[in-house]
Amino acid sequence: MRSSIAAIHVAKKQLGLDDDTYRAKLARITGKQSAKDMSEDERQSVLTVFRNEGFAPASATRRADGRRKLTGRFAKKLQALWIAAWNLGIVRDRDDAALISFVKRQTGIEHTRFLVHADDANRAIEALKSWIRREAEVLYGNSNGYDWLAADGAKVAWAQWRILTPGADLMARKGFDDAVLKLTGVALLQQVTPSGWQTVMNHFGEKIRAGK
Repeated sequence: MRSSIAAIHVAKKQLGLDDDTYRAKLARITGKQSAKDMSEDERQSVLTVFRNEGFAPASATRRADGRRKLTGRFAKKLQALWIAAWNLGIVRDRDDAALISFVKRQTGIEHTRFLVHADDANRAIEALKSWIRREAEVLYGNSNGYDWLAADGAKVAWAQWRILTPGADLMARKGFDDAVLKLTGVALLQQVTPSGWQTVMNHFGEKIRAGK
């Protein structure tokens, strides 16, 4: 009982909820405004909602090397874009601290865990996308009629390939398909999974950074 109440209080702080927002959220989930008044099942329901909104328990907030992971509702999206920018050679420092500084410049908010409003998060997300689009011509929001380019990972990987292979275009991809097959074992680009595209992006990213 005490552990779940404590976890809810930690989640409140981690998600940056003020008292009014916190109590309104509890009431919306369980009909009760205090964790102490809830049954254990109700508290677990609250924790499930908080986890879906970005709450990460203490055991999940540290990396294998002991560094704290980014937390917050929008942290994964922001980090994915930041790593994409790093793999494109746009960002020089992939560390979370550099991303946090970027978010602060865009929103005035100190840390991703305090990004609880979509408007604030979208400001940082769209700024990152615009930067990536401008510097590397990543086709966010446009598949150019190719099903495989619907995935953001594919968009980034294709932009990387164009950096590595001048003159490549969608009609003459100059070995892109073979490179993806070699890295993922998947012959059809539209069947490459998100994790497969991540493998491709990481590999291409090493080559791009090595050439700088």
